[in-house]
Amino acid sequence: MRTGRRTAAVATLVGALGLSVLGAPAAQAADTGITVSDIVINNGKPIVVGTTKEVGPSLTFRIALPAGYSTDDPFRYDAFPFLYRGDIDKVADSENFIGPGGYTCYEEGSKKARCEGELYIDPHPSQEHVDSNSDATKWKVGVSLFLFKADGGLKAHERETRSATVRLKRAAKVTVNASPEPVAKGKAITVTGKLTRANWETKKYGGYGGRTVELQFRQTGTDAFKTVKKVTTSSTGALKTTVTAATDGTWRWVYRGNDTTGAATSGGDHVDVR
Repeated sequence: MRTGRRTAAVATLVGALGLSVLGAPAAQAADTGITVSDIVINNGKPIVVGTTKEVGPSLTFRIALPAGYSTDDPFRYDAFPFLYRGDIDKVADSENFIGPGGYTCYEEGSKKARCEGELYIDPHPSQEHVDSNSDATKWKVGVSLFLFKADGGLKAHERETRSATVRLKRAAKVTVNASPEPVAKGKAITVTGKLTRANWETKKYGGYGGRTVELQFRQTGTDAFKTVKKVTTSSTGALKTTVTAATDGTWRWVYRGNDTTGAATSGGDHVDVR
């Protein structure tokens, strides 16, 4: 349950307010007196992005206003966290900037509010959010702050950097196939699959070689998967191993991920042992 009166939603879609205001004239840069604190992005977890699907990592923060401004008039100010790479003074370059898709603030007093919403990441080439595989790294956190005049003109604008970072990762996928089905007890089961990960430059998934992937098994009638063995992918991302058929159950592959690539779990392939 939220406390306090709900203020107007602040929509900061990149392209509408985002980059155009980020590139405000330097002459208008000044201390706004706005304080932004308690920034949490994606619940503190890495952000995983594929090749086509838009991603909206959660965003929460608190804002405190300077003298002469009130949460009763949300159109007189704006403040939003963003992710960037490189020099914060050059974040108007969309290749180095990831901003919010929108957020809403809830009053905690006449000059304080708690805000929540999401960032907006679109892997489509036209957006240039993630157009290089080198973007799979730590991104810095910045905040853009604005004060507006009564007539709507920009009074002051500043950008602040934060010590926090957020890691972006390339999405991974893994497939599974266990055969033969059914199989006689004591005979061999061959489990294959392939590990791939998003290539942000080609916008396709490619084989991910040299990675350790866990083969897991869940016996029919039980709830938990258990790791049976670990297998290294081939240069093309292929997986293949054999196990001995002992009882009915489901097989799957699990990749734990790394600093540049997200985790992935295949679907399950059930094998009937007779």
